[in-house]
Amino acid sequence: MTGTPAPGAHPTDRPHDLVGIGIGPFNLSLAALAHGLRTGGDAGGLSTAFYDQRPAFHWHPGLLIDGTTLQVPFLADLVTLADPASSWSFLSYLKDRDRLFPFYFAERFHLERAEFDAYCRWVSERLPGLHFGHQVDAVRWNPERSLFEVDFTRLDPHGGAESLGRAHARHIAVGIGTEPHVPESLKPLVDAHGVPVIHSADYLEHRQRLLAAGHITVIGSGQSGAEVFLDVLRARPAGAERVHWLARTEAFAPMEYSKLGLEHFTPDYTRYFHALPETVRDGLVPRQWQLHKGIDTDTIAAIHDELYRRALHAGWPDAVLTPGVRVRTAGRVATTKVELHLEHLQQGTRSRLTTDAVVLATGYRERPLDRLLVGLDPYMRRDASGRPRIDEHFRLVLDPAVSGSVYVQNAERHTHGVGAPDLGLAAWRSATILNSLTGKEPYPLPRRTAFTSFGLERREAPGIPGQAPRLTPLEERR
Repeated sequence: MTGTPAPGAHPTDRPHDLVGIGIGPFNLSLAALAHGLRTGGDAGGLSTAFYDQRPAFHWHPGLLIDGTTLQVPFLADLVTLADPASSWSFLSYLKDRDRLFPFYFAERFHLERAEFDAYCRWVSERLPGLHFGHQVDAVRWNPERSLFEVDFTRLDPHGGAESLGRAHARHIAVGIGTEPHVPESLKPLVDAHGVPVIHSADYLEHRQRLLAAGHITVIGSGQSGAEVFLDVLRARPAGAERVHWLARTEAFAPMEYSKLGLEHFTPDYTRYFHALPETVRDGLVPRQWQLHKGIDTDTIAAIHDELYRRALHAGWPDAVLTPGVRVRTAGRVATTKVELHLEHLQQGTRSRLTTDAVVLATGYRERPLDRLLVGLDPYMRRDASGRPRIDEHFRLVLDPAVSGSVYVQNAERHTHGVGAPDLGLAAWRSATILNSLTGKEPYPLPRRTAFTSFGLERREAPGIPGQAPRLTPLEERR
């Protein structure tokens, strides 16, 4: 089935080599590294188009709290770890803004989030081939033309539909990102009017309303929860803070940030993880939560310092920090308060907490690909859990009848591990995709990136290919 041409479509237009769906940091990285590349004998270079339904680039605007920083160094920009000489690097951005010397003297290795957002917007406003205000509706494979068809809707500044269009592509890159996760027990409260129950992704938009509440509860033990709790704490008068911080984890734990621990975010570990059996990978990811769901040690220190400073003059602050707690159910009390039914996982005890506002720092989940790629479902190969299979080049494993490739960005944690959403691997993954797409090596990549060897080398027995080496029994000596 090829489908009928959408109004405004031009089926005879020259197809793109690559169409990207979503323009977050990862597909923005791909677009930046693809810019100017030449493919085969085509003197015109790599033809690309990237679509996003938002009117402009914004990166987690609800969490750009003053003073909050990235958890990766500034070298983890869109391009540097694949092409340090790129004109789309963070240092190029600083040079363009006449801010190289101030940055040099600031001696900052980790950027403020607001500065990373400004840098990405600088790239998005200058890089050709990016189409904001375009909502991708469907993706299909056209076997007659051996091309993907991408149907989209052009949106007006208010999000209303203006017109329909269609693009054709030899390859697709899906980078639709993640979406805020709300626990089932709290979903009915989020959409209702009255007491504010909001996800931390929207914190800044609702900050003044939240701070006006008599009592505030923050739920979630990760970096976002810590930053929201600290911001609320600093804004409340000493001795009258009236804030609770609850978390399911057994402790408000620091993120693993040792140098060898960070090697889990290297291409070496990604390749190792991808080669493991599916059942082993599925067991590993939950156990590695502290690699990416813990709290930066500086933030933990700042929270303790703030609590200690307040205790000097006004006694113990009216702030309760309780880990090891889950929210069983929740409901409204009249129209002005929320009642949380809590259970302590270690004690086995239950309690109730009445509060005037709730901030859910409960993380994000990958947006499912199935809704967008339903037209490709007959061609997709899946694992034992029904998830898309993804090869080492970040391509969906499709039926051989599909000659084009569908690459994914930040949808492959089940196949590539905890580094999938990490900004530090963005440029390397983009370069891997472009090397695969072009069939060349426009971006030579390092063969080794970690001092850790994550698995044992498989060695063949001498003279017997494929046979495991024999172990010599130890002799006990008397």
